[in-house]
Amino acid sequence: MNKLYVGMDVSQNDVKVYILDQEGNEATHRFCVDNNPQGAETIVNNILKCCRSLSINKVFIGLESTSVYGWHLQFYLADHQELKPFDPMIISFNSKIVNAFKKSLGEQPKNDWFDALTVAERLRFGRLPKSCPVDFRYLALQRLTRHRFHIVDNIVREKNYYLSNLFLKFSRLCQNQVFSTNFSATATQLFDEFLTLDDIAARPLDELVDFIVEHGKELFSDPKATALALKDAVRKSYRINASVENSLNFVIKSCLDNIQALEKQKKATEKAIAQEILGFNNQYLCLTSVKGIGPTIAAGLISEIGGISRFEDDNALAKFSGLYWSEYQSADFTAEDTYLKRTGNEYLRYYFIQAADQLRKYLPEYSQYYTRKYNEAKTHKHKRALVLTARKAVRLIFALLREEKLYKPPAPKGGISEK
Repeated sequence: MNKLYVGMDVSQNDVKVYILDQEGNEATHRFCVDNNPQGAETIVNNILKCCRSLSINKVFIGLESTSVYGWHLQFYLADHQELKPFDPMIISFNSKIVNAFKKSLGEQPKNDWFDALTVAERLRFGRLPKSCPVDFRYLALQRLTRHRFHIVDNIVREKNYYLSNLFLKFSRLCQNQVFSTNFSATATQLFDEFLTLDDIAARPLDELVDFIVEHGKELFSDPKATALALKDAVRKSYRINASVENSLNFVIKSCLDNIQALEKQKKATEKAIAQEILGFNNQYLCLTSVKGIGPTIAAGLISEIGGISRFEDDNALAKFSGLYWSEYQSADFTAEDTYLKRTGNEYLRYYFIQAADQLRKYLPEYSQYYTRKYNEAKTHKHKRALVLTARKAVRLIFALLREEKLYKPPAPKGGISEK
């Protein structure tokens, strides 16, 4: 079987291409094209020209994963009808893999052309990860779930930034739990009503109680005790220079506005996800039949897996998500401590870990497994136990999606299944 190897270095503006035959010789002169549809078509034409002249049966195409710059090109080549007869295998390499292989080629220059050649040589070397065919039906849902991931990440960052400024303004409020959370309606309205800590200290207790009752919507069991705790927090807080007060008030208000806007965007995105997930109703019902896996986790898993038929077994799925461990063995020595690879799909790994965290709360089987692994770990007990539980969850999720069945809790040792 004659093979062709196409290595590409993709940037925002252009794509540098090396095409090698199976002997490692240049099948055509290296070339550079613009990163646009016309440039992608030029790449296809060059590949087809080489395939005809060398009687190629199989084409391998590789690129280094670089943000989103290779996204369009990868899907363009995967969906191109004229390349179908050559059974193209398209691989997006992790940069760690490319850099490690580059060292085996000896002292070489660092430039984009050599990077493209390195990718082509890595393809020719073999031992490639299995190519997962792209299913374009999942891309719309994936864009939405990843956008929600991005929004949540920004909310966490904005809340942390808000709390750091709140400490400057009202240190004791961050140290002691006066309210259930410093993002509650009562806590966030505090500085709309009172500009400084001295304003809170000067306000009669009855008025503070009325403020807490009004903004807490009568949810406080003992508003007077909360008002007294607030007064005590004011008394034990640092005072800042008056010249900084207005600036801090502005920053705190701005942070709260940002958080509110992000929360609104999060709800809108979740509504769009709920609409898009209707196209994958069978998969969605299978996953949400498991107590603990809600709409958000289910949508994230479905979008990132991209069709369970892409994977032969749960080991392939775990490796794709980066939930597998290294092995270190030499002669009679086998290391007891191994590390998590984490070179796969970080979004899918995140959703598996979130699913595991919920499963351990609701399913006895996973709760017991988590507890056992927690007790076995010597350090980082929660993280280690949770990741191991996530690997166990991969088997469950793979089986549910592959068999398209609803989850049925295992029968307890007494012999009567749970209802």
